[in-house]
Amino acid sequence: MKIIIGFILLFCSINLFAQTADQHIYNGNKLYGKGNFKEAAAEYEKAFQEKKNREAQYNLGNSLYQQKDFEKAAKQYTESASNTNNNSLKAASYHNTGNAFLEQKKYDEAIQNFKQALKINPLSKETKYNLAYAQAMKKKQDQQQKDNQDKKENNKDKQDKNKEQQEKEKKEKEKKEKEQQDKKQQEEKNKQEEQNKNQEKNQEGKENPKPMPNKLTKEQADQLLNALNQEEKKLRAKKEKGNGQPVRLEKDW
Repeated sequence: MKIIIGFILLFCSINLFAQTADQHIYNGNKLYGKGNFKEAAAEYEKAFQEKKNREAQYNLGNSLYQQKDFEKAAKQYTESASNTNNNSLKAASYHNTGNAFLEQKKYDEAIQNFKQALKINPLSKETKYNLAYAQAMKKKQDQQQKDNQDKKENNKDKQDKNKEQQEKEKKEKEKKEKEQQDKKQQEEKNKQEEQNKNQEKNQEGKENPKPMPNKLTKEQADQLLNALNQEEKKLRAKKEKGNGQPVRLEKDW
């Protein structure tokens, strides 16, 4: 991007020393030509403060631009363009304002100022070129912003899906753990019930012992039964003998 510096040398005349402001401009031109942009800027600023000379202000903008202080340079160019009736100076100020915004990647502002410059000087090839360049960079910037936005949205969608998957896995894990816990509790319950049943069975066995199985043969059982019957008859007879009829006593009086 080429800046327009044509006005820097407008003040080299035989009357340069007639006024102090012109002297500062002259000094600024010499310093600018040597590449001493900081010192040149100081001289141009003094000239502008003394006479509000817009050409000096424009040159101040150029000196700031060369120092890459594009924000301050744009301010000087804008004021120069707004406060001069010189169309050449106005067009050059708009052109360089566009350049200053271009350097800051503020493409909308750059495009606007290049268009203003072309309204005044529509034949400027440099301004046309810079306008086309600014428009191309603006398009590229918009596409990059769109790509970044799409990427950001895709990342967000991916994060949301990952979060959803994590939530799903978490719920499945919790469900599985609960099922395992319920199963364990049920097994413990069944085990306890089984133990209780066994204890009840053992208790019933102690309170109501089952008769021993009969291991005698039928003949042995009959003999044992007959023996018991005989023994019972003997005991009954003995009892009856010892319990005779009571004797009735007569009164002796």
